[in-house]
Amino acid sequence: MTDTPSFRSDVTVELVKHSASDTDVLWAARVSTAGEQSLEEIGRDPERSKGLINYLMRDRHGSPFEHNSMTFLVSAPIFVFREFHRHRVGWSYNEESGRYRELGPVFYVPGGDRRLVQRGRPGKYDFVPGTHEQHAVVGKVMEDSYRQAYEAYQKMLAAGVAREVARAVLPVGLYSSMYATCNARSLMHFLGLRTQDERAAVPSFPQREIEMVGERMEAEWARLMPLTHAAFNANGRVAP
Repeated sequence: MTDTPSFRSDVTVELVKHSASDTDVLWAARVSTAGEQSLEEIGRDPERSKGLINYLMRDRHGSPFEHNSMTFLVSAPIFVFREFHRHRVGWSYNEESGRYRELGPVFYVPGGDRRLVQRGRPGKYDFVPGTHEQHAVVGKVMEDSYRQAYEAYQKMLAAGVAREVARAVLPVGLYSSMYATCNARSLMHFLGLRTQDERAAVPSFPQREIEMVGERMEAEWARLMPLTHAAFNANGRVAP
């Protein structure tokens, strides 16, 4: 493994497998009235299907939105995962472990479009663009710190120190990867908190890096379940 640090400002999200469609919602919702109809029969009337999904979302009948599954492979800085793991209901995670493998030297440095300056007081603040000088300082300080930390990590490994001990010097700007599995209901809850959208009935102010993950997950989900996604947006982006 190379010991030369590299620097990124992006995140990646890959939908690796799924069992998720709008028909899954309809099938679950109609169990009491449709008997053992096939999925094809249940989804035969598009307008009726759209109306039912919107009704379930509007009146917050949430359980029909749980009968599906999506698994994503996410690559992002560790500090994103520390926020992500606060979402526990309806989520399953497996993150790569620094106990069992040597961690690669890939680190996060904000891109030029990342707003750097916090303005206002806690609970009532926003972020504004940084100056060219501030971006230069951030880039240099982060990169120097990362190089020093990874050199210390490599020095301990070379001395025979266990990976689980040596990793303690690595910063939260290090990239990690994880599989994250959820259903549409748990994903909607995540998106309601971790994305900022003018259609949201409840404003949210997420950290930009986790919002980038949320945006990529949402794009995949919208492709799989367009009626459910549209109803989510039409009803204030509040999870049912």
